[in-house]
Amino acid sequence: MSAEYAKDQPAGFTNRIERVAIVGAGGSIGKHLTAALLAAGKFTLTAITRPTSTNTIPEGIQIARVDYSSADENDKTALVETLRNQDALIITMNVLAPPDTILSLVRAAADAGVRYILPNWYGHDAANDALCADSMLTANRDRVVAEIASLGESAYVFLVCNFWYEFSLGGGPDRFGFDFAQRKFLQFDEGDVAINTTTWPQCGRAVAALLSLKILPDDENDSEATLARYTNGCVYVSSFRLTQGEMFESVKRVTGTTDEDWTITRGSVRDRFLEGQEGLKVHNWKVFTKMLYSRMFFANGDGDYESRRELDNAVLGLPVEDLDEATREGIRMGLSGEVPFSH
Repeated sequence: MSAEYAKDQPAGFTNRIERVAIVGAGGSIGKHLTAALLAAGKFTLTAITRPTSTNTIPEGIQIARVDYSSADENDKTALVETLRNQDALIITMNVLAPPDTILSLVRAAADAGVRYILPNWYGHDAANDALCADSMLTANRDRVVAEIASLGESAYVFLVCNFWYEFSLGGGPDRFGFDFAQRKFLQFDEGDVAINTTTWPQCGRAVAALLSLKILPDDENDSEATLARYTNGCVYVSSFRLTQGEMFESVKRVTGTTDEDWTITRGSVRDRFLEGQEGLKVHNWKVFTKMLYSRMFFANGDGDYESRRELDNAVLGLPVEDLDEATREGIRMGLSGEVPFSH
C-alpha cells in the first residue's frame, strides 16, 4: 500500500483531530483521559452519557445525554447525530461491559463518519494472541476489530498500557499482592518477574498526545510522527517496568517499614491462574481478577512488552515518573477504599 499524504487529500481535509467524543468521561480511567485532553487545549470535547448518569463531568466539556445502549431507533438516531462531525470517539467502560453496547457505539460512529475510535482497550498487548486468549480477551478484541473493518469508515487504535499502577497496587492481593490495611504481602513465586505498568495520569497524557499528532505526513519529506503510524494497531506506553519485589521495596520506602512489619506469604502464579480458570468454568466471576493478574506475571515475559518492542513514550513526549510518588497514591487509594478490593 502506498503512503498517504495530507497534500493529496480532497479540499477541506483537516490534518488534525479537533473534535473528540468520550463515553465514560466521569469514570475511573475516563476522567483522567478527559483531564489530559482538556489540559492539552486542542480539542472540543463532548461527553456522551446516559440520561440517568450521576457521574460528575468537568467544566469545559459539552454534555450529550443519550441512551447509547438502547435498541430504540430514536435513541440510535440521536447517538449518530451526537457523533456527527466528531473526529474521534473514545470508549471507556468496565472490561465486563456488554459487547453489544460497544458494537452499537462503533456502528453509530461509522454512520456518523468518525475517523478514529479508541475502543475500550486500555491494558493488555492486543498483538499478543496467547496472552489475550488466556486472559479471555480475544473475543472482545476480535469482535470490535471485525466490526470496524466491515463498516469501513473508522480506524481504531488500542492503548497498550498493561495494568494501571496505582489502581492495581491499592486493589488487593489478587492484583499486585498487597493488603495495606492488614500489612500483608502475597509474593507471586520469587517476585522477580518484570511487567510494564502505567499510571492513570500517564494514560491520559498518552491519549492526549496521540490525538494531538498530525493524522498524515504533509508530504514525502515530512518525517514527523503521525496518527497514521498507529492506525488499526497499538500504541505502547508505560510508566514503569517493575518486578513485584521492586514494588514492595517502594512500598516499604513510602511507609517507612521493613519486612518484619509485614505478613509475607508466597503463592504460585500458575496455580492461581488455574484456580481462576476453573472458577470461571462454573461462572464464578469473582475469580476473574485473580486469573487476569496471575497470567500477566508468568515468567515467559508476556507482561514485559517493553523488552520486546520499542515504547512510544518518547514519540508522545511522556515524562519519566516518580515511582515512590505513584506508590504513595496507590497506598492512599487502597486505604481509602477507592479501589474495588479483590482477594
